[in-house]
Amino acid sequence: MEITVLGASGATGLELTRQALERGHTVVAVARDPRRIALPETARLVRTAADVQDPDAVAAALRGRRIVLSGLGVAKGDRPGVLTAGARAVAAARPGRIVWLGAFGTGASAAAAGPLTRTLLRMLADRADKETADAIIRDAGGTVFHAGPLSDGPPGPGRRTVGLGQAPRRLFPARVSRATVAAAMLDEAERPGYAGAVAVPLQR
Repeated sequence: MEITVLGASGATGLELTRQALERGHTVVAVARDPRRIALPETARLVRTAADVQDPDAVAAALRGRRIVLSGLGVAKGDRPGVLTAGARAVAAARPGRIVWLGAFGTGASAAAAGPLTRTLLRMLADRADKETADAIIRDAGGTVFHAGPLSDGPPGPGRRTVGLGQAPRRLFPARVSRATVAAAMLDEAERPGYAGAVAVPLQR
């Protein structure tokens, strides 16, 4: 299966790319600077340069792609609206399947987060950008994963994905490894279960 990964040079995008290759998929890895995709060369890895704030470049990178996963984040120095720009570009490309990474406690998952978490997240400069991007992807029929604070390390034991209604309610969202999140997003790409909805990756 061919999978396109946006933000492939970032921590989560790189993990998505690595795991997709391990599963035997061909990966079109999209990044501003493809040289920063720190993975060995293989015939199944296609490095593509595109900045999500350049609609024409992203349209060219996504043309004809059927499955798009996003590891996009907001890096220091990014102009406002990078996530919204990426979401609009993906939705305009109309791939058959979109799997997008969001943040637990924002938008649709705000009610499931504790009041302290909601208060802290309201102070995020990019909160509106995250929520707008999520809405665009869900309207396009994509799956949005709302993950708690991300950590390094392998996929967690007993990892699973639940719908937003089954997400545990906690004072603070549980930490989850990027590897767990990437594995859950790839599971969704291979066997969709939450199209048009928010899913939550969990680990013990």
